[in-house]
Amino acid sequence: MAKEVETFIKLQVKGGQANPAPPVGPALGAKGVNIMEFCKRFNADTQDKIGQVLPVTITVFKDKSFTFLIKTPPAAVQLLLAAKLKSGSPQSNMQKVGSVTWDQVKTIAESKMVDLNCFTVESGMKMIAGTARSMGINVTGTAPW
Repeated sequence: MAKEVETFIKLQVKGGQANPAPPVGPALGAKGVNIMEFCKRFNADTQDKIGQVLPVTITVFKDKSFTFLIKTPPAAVQLLLAAKLKSGSPQSNMQKVGSVTWDQVKTIAESKMVDLNCFTVESGMKMIAGTARSMGINVTGTAPW
């Protein structure tokens, strides 16, 4: 018989670097989850992605057991890496801080296809380009469509 779900917890944790300090400890401790068990399992699963910010959704069951799903890094983080920036523009409509090419946008869209709510790479590219625009990053070149 399936376990009864109590709650979901959404966090963003750096790969391979989960520890009981905030934000992980307080979020899991409040729900009665074994914090050290989560940290050990998460760090073991993300050894190949050390340092990357990874969204994780933790499903907590009534008996305080849990499962978790690790997603791909956020598009904004990947865009900052591609543009070699520390942060986006404070006024994205007036002040542009960097640029990325359509090839870089396509690479990001292909890596995030499992987490995006679209069916084609082209529509994923449009979503990533919109994120770049809202961050003050120009997308250079001609669009492939």
